[in-house]
Amino acid sequence: MNKFATYLFSAFLLLPAASFSVFAAGGGALEHSGVNVNDTASLQRGAKWYVNYCLSCHTISYMRYNRLAEDLDLSEDMVMQNLVFSNAKFGETMDIAMDPEQAKKWFGKTPPDLSLIGRSRGADWLYAYLRGFYQDETGGWNNTHLPNASMPHVLWRLQGIQTPMYRQETDEAGYTHEVIDHFVVTTPGTQSAEEFDRTARDIAAFLTYAGEPAQLKRKGIGIWVVIFLAFFTFIAYLLKAEYWRDVH
Repeated sequence: MNKFATYLFSAFLLLPAASFSVFAAGGGALEHSGVNVNDTASLQRGAKWYVNYCLSCHTISYMRYNRLAEDLDLSEDMVMQNLVFSNAKFGETMDIAMDPEQAKKWFGKTPPDLSLIGRSRGADWLYAYLRGFYQDETGGWNNTHLPNASMPHVLWRLQGIQTPMYRQETDEAGYTHEVIDHFVVTTPGTQSAEEFDRTARDIAAFLTYAGEPAQLKRKGIGIWVVIFLAFFTFIAYLLKAEYWRDVH
């Protein structure tokens, strides 16, 4: 077996493991979010929600305001008036003024930069995480997809406060324990359940876009690359047939 065949066979064997890793990073079986990064209106809404509720703690240091304007069809005035609440300039990155050391003292750890969270976790996980906050028996915030998260539910005024309803479940070892069956909204928010689902979807879409802004153009160019390769393959086949005609 030559080296190329060996590498190809090894890659084939590693595919299931790679798929499992991505699946595990996403938190297992997740509800499909329906995120569409080509939906400009969704990205615009996601950017609005993010800067109003998330950017005070979570920077997106790889994203610049002028790039955001270019990709989301926004003018400089629209960005500066609606998405910039600091003294940042149009060409600067989406950083925050919070001191990392003070943040660690206040929250126990420094809130992470979310530039790549969309790529590392995936849109479906982000969508589930934003919808998974609930108030536990201690009166504090918890999350079904990231238990004991130190982050509070910053969107609770929109979603409201939901309380878990439990059911008994027996595991393979025969032990019975309580698991969350469903949630009941005990304090309504300013949005309906459908409206908050869309808000969570828009934020997930924005973070997915922010993780790789080039994907908006990359996927469009990819179609033409595939067409070119198909055309080139056809030309190469005709050339090969012409060269070998006399041989046969």
